[in-house]
Amino acid sequence: MTTAVDTLRRTAEPVPALRAARGAVLKDVEQAVATLLEGERARWKADAPQALPLIGGIADLVAAGGKRLRPAFCVSGFLAAGGSAGEPGLVDLAAALEMLHVFALIHDDVIDEADTRRGRPALHIAQARAHGAAGWRGDSARFGESAAILAGDLALTYADQLLAGAAAPVREEWSRLCSEMIVGQFLDVSVAAEYNADPEVSRWVAVCKSGRYSIHRPLHIGALLAGRTDLEAGFEAYGRALGEAFQLRDDLIDAFGDAETAGKPTGLDFAQHKMTLLLALAVQRDERVRALVLPRSGGTDGADADELRALLIDSGVRAEVEARVDHLVAEAIGALEHAPLDDAWRQELSAMAYEVAYRSR
Repeated sequence: MTTAVDTLRRTAEPVPALRAARGAVLKDVEQAVATLLEGERARWKADAPQALPLIGGIADLVAAGGKRLRPAFCVSGFLAAGGSAGEPGLVDLAAALEMLHVFALIHDDVIDEADTRRGRPALHIAQARAHGAAGWRGDSARFGESAAILAGDLALTYADQLLAGAAAPVREEWSRLCSEMIVGQFLDVSVAAEYNADPEVSRWVAVCKSGRYSIHRPLHIGALLAGRTDLEAGFEAYGRALGEAFQLRDDLIDAFGDAETAGKPTGLDFAQHKMTLLLALAVQRDERVRALVLPRSGGTDGADADELRALLIDSGVRAEVEARVDHLVAEAIGALEHAPLDDAWRQELSAMAYEVAYRSR
């Protein structure tokens, strides 16, 4: 049966010329990050070679790949706003967004106690193993976490360094983006600790933690670099809907995905009882889920992941969240209809919405 989303998907094919233009800039972004890290290696090599594993950990995470989602939306926002690909500040802005993401990933892996990232040992795990192999004093796990916290802070410093010459409107948007992302991360942890199973709270955390940081703000900051303020409303509506869809897909990948395909451990949300929208809906919907995960209902911290997955399917929550993703994609695309954009960019951003919302990693 053909759905409305299937129909929309057929009308949102990528625009090759725009993809090529964005891809050329993103290659320069990769080079800018590599050059920055190579320069930092050279800077510290003679005076403090002990610092090299810190910089190397950041470089390894960057080299391991990733979606480069935030730089892609930043460059798209800039080009869609009529900016020239030769703008000198564009590459640095997009590179700063990737370094900010590196900061978030390194810290997130410590918070989530994740062992791998992008198919490789997480930075805190790699540093803990190096500590143990060297026979150094102290606790290896604690050393690894300390190194990861500092590596994340260093990545954030590099991001700010890349933005040093940006104009005031770009810096202001950058500050909003950073603060929202960090507050969203805390709320994610806090809601899990509280066992707050309110789906509206979980939905708001998803928008704050992911929607604004991943899509809305990168698009808007790119448009601001191009000198356009009239795209804010359209980009906000698009980013809010697509950002929630992005986070819901993350939830589904964690619950039902394959760790090898995802490039990171799955099932962590269950293990830590994170109140994702997926789990919050299930807690409200199904007494069996409440009994399994909520301590006040007799549950324990040892909820069985396989049993939870089965209940999410049986209760219809998985299907409901998939339907919610479909609705959000249609909403995001609808938000572009009245935005002051060229039709080609409207089509390209629609295609990007499908890729974000229906990815497997």
